[in-house]
Amino acid sequence: MENRVRELALFNLGLDSKLRGCDLVSLKVRDISHGDQVAARAVVMQHKTQRPVQFEITPATRDAVEKWIKQAGLKSDGFVFPSRTHESPNLGTRQYARILEGWVVDLRLDPADYGTHSMRRTKATLIYRRTKNLRTVQQLLLGHSRLESTVEISEQTET
Repeated sequence: MENRVRELALFNLGLDSKLRGCDLVSLKVRDISHGDQVAARAVVMQHKTQRPVQFEITPATRDAVEKWIKQAGLKSDGFVFPSRTHESPNLGTRQYARILEGWVVDLRLDPADYGTHSMRRTKATLIYRRTKNLRTVQQLLLGHSRLESTVEISEQTET
């Protein structure tokens, strides 16, 4: 994937941000960067809950996204992942899902087991396994308003 700059940026940012697909594809450059530098942390308002969610952007992700922004010549007010068609200003959630399915198939994994929502849960699951702090995962990492939504993740990590 190293030569597929946009896809690497999308993959890494999808893992780091823990955003729903609709929020990930609608990110603007200014949401995650200051000038030509991608920030170490970002805060984004979620569409579904209308609540802010903060996330860390790891150095590897910052590098990938900075390369993508530079290669694509993106401006501050533009989308991080613009559409390649003229019908939409940004990558759609369905297109994001198709790209993700391509990665899964390339890795010879079962596409039925992986999707945009499993990308969202990956980092939160790893942090929960390490800390066992469900409240942190619920509020800070995923922005869930109901604890029950987050409990599903903790139960999945136990199996």
